[in-house]
Amino acid sequence: MSRQFPSSVLFAVRYPVGRVASQRFRFEQYLRFLEKRGVRYECSPFWDERTWTIMYQSGHLLKKFIGLLKGFARRVALLTRLGRYDLVYVHREMTPIGPPVFEWLVSHVFKKELVYDFDDAIWLHNVSEANPFADSFKTYAKVSKICKWATRVSAGNDYLAEYARRYNDDVVIIPTVVDTVGYHNRTREPSKGVPVIGWTGTHSTVDFLRPVVPVIESLSRKTPFEFVVIADRPPDFDLQNLRFVPWNKNNEIDDLLRFDIGIMPIPQTDWARGKCGFKIIQYMALGIPTVASPAGVNSRLIENGVDGYLCDTESEWERALERLLADPRLRRRMGAVARNKAETQYSVTATTDRFLGSIRVK
Repeated sequence: MSRQFPSSVLFAVRYPVGRVASQRFRFEQYLRFLEKRGVRYECSPFWDERTWTIMYQSGHLLKKFIGLLKGFARRVALLTRLGRYDLVYVHREMTPIGPPVFEWLVSHVFKKELVYDFDDAIWLHNVSEANPFADSFKTYAKVSKICKWATRVSAGNDYLAEYARRYNDDVVIIPTVVDTVGYHNRTREPSKGVPVIGWTGTHSTVDFLRPVVPVIESLSRKTPFEFVVIADRPPDFDLQNLRFVPWNKNNEIDDLLRFDIGIMPIPQTDWARGKCGFKIIQYMALGIPTVASPAGVNSRLIENGVDGYLCDTESEWERALERLLADPRLRRRMGAVARNKAETQYSVTATTDRFLGSIRVK
């Protein structure tokens, strides 16, 4: 049966779309293509911006609880508007805690086509230190249920898709991408001063840097360089050449363009296998060579020795970083290859048709 574009789509997402959230709805950049095709859409986040700004800070329990109640109230109100939409697109979950009541209502009561998208291994236990109490209220098993109810599942990498196919035959892989035309549209110029090794991320993954701290410390005794960490809170590493830069959406690209080398260490765990390599894709798009662990999607993103290096042991990390620090021409050559790969495989332009195909309805 042929499929066509829906006339209207509801995107039920977790984060505030755009502004303050560093982890935005990953398909926000495609929305303009829906507008060009006359498809109406609404993005409905669970969390409001005020609550999101304190979500991963310790304390603020009353404010978080009030924000949670408001989120559930918005979801209830959303049910009154479901009749306007041909398709409901759920990113991660409609509610962060509790069973998948709203997804069940969408698919079984309102009989809407439902596309379920996730870009992390969200069926595995993973709770932030700031909100340990939330684990008691999370329902990890709901991921498999929503996969079963969904018309189609969109997964961010092969590992996530493999899980989804246990419960649904219609699974499409759409990688996390960047806009290489309108946003990640510049490349790193050769450094004229002390080179910079950099990492960007959030509090939830900053500890992934800990295994490479001895490498950074050892290298700093051999050659001068700056180690820059861009995040929502400073790390507690005792490194003399460490500079912390608070993540800021308005300055994000300028801050990243300070990097001569990007890094992405990641552990060999099932949770890590679910990560979609957004850091690496950002580095690549800006023409920055990457050194990363050979875990999960990293091995697919990086061709070892061509556009970056895949390193497992401390000695491998040190050799790769030392080689890049010493050779600006190597950094430039690898960065150019990485940029080309980002444009042709991990950009909005390269994957728009795949996304649009994922929302077609019967």
